[in-house]
Amino acid sequence: MNGNLQGIGALIIGDEITLGRRQDKHFAKIVELLAARGLTLDWALYHGDNRERLTETLRRSFASGDIVFSCGGIGNTPDDHTRQAASAAAGTELVLHPDADREIRTRYAEIGREVTDYALDMGRFPAGSRIIPNPFNRIPGFSLGDHHFVPGFPQMAWPMIEWVLDTYYADRFNRRPSAEAAILVWKGIESTLTPLMLKIEAEYPGLKVFSLPFLGSADVGRHVELGVRGDPQQVPAAMELMRREVATLGYACDEK
Repeated sequence: MNGNLQGIGALIIGDEITLGRRQDKHFAKIVELLAARGLTLDWALYHGDNRERLTETLRRSFASGDIVFSCGGIGNTPDDHTRQAASAAAGTELVLHPDADREIRTRYAEIGREVTDYALDMGRFPAGSRIIPNPFNRIPGFSLGDHHFVPGFPQMAWPMIEWVLDTYYADRFNRRPSAEAAILVWKGIESTLTPLMLKIEAEYPGLKVFSLPFLGSADVGRHVELGVRGDPQQVPAAMELMRREVATLGYACDEK
């Protein structure tokens, strides 16, 4: 696995998502699983079932050095392209993984079904892959470097992602403690607040400033949610500066 990882990404695959037939649940769950371990998601991408386009996407993400969790498309039906695209992107052949072979045969014996070549296709992964155990039905996913490919079914995918995190990346957990605080700046204008944001980031390099404008509704007035996240030790002083400067600009504010 890559020792100079740049970030963590999520690739969520399936025409059912991009065509609006189903609502994605993976994004929010991956964010939750990462947050529980002191990690954050750097990017996410939704992708339809197009093998050529998926191959190009994976070629770029393999080159990035990122940890990537890919959900969907690893089955053996005509609209499943993830295994083949990963193999093409990595420049390797699909081979029947011996551990996947064993797991598939064991599963089929449990349910009294004949093991066919179509069934074994679910265990043909890019050469050099490692399997990801599937506690739901034993049909494994696979890891290739720091890319981890799991099924699209949440009841399978989520425990498999947890297993990957706890098995391969425990040394990264809670490495960078982070805190967050914010205020609501009533009738705030982002362009007016921008110099303050730049000032805070300059004086507190361990923090990132964020602003979320709200245009107002029948129940809540127009405002900007203005805050910082990052080094817990720097947050209190940065927020004190923020409140003071916001008042100097003539705005009223409340704690978020």
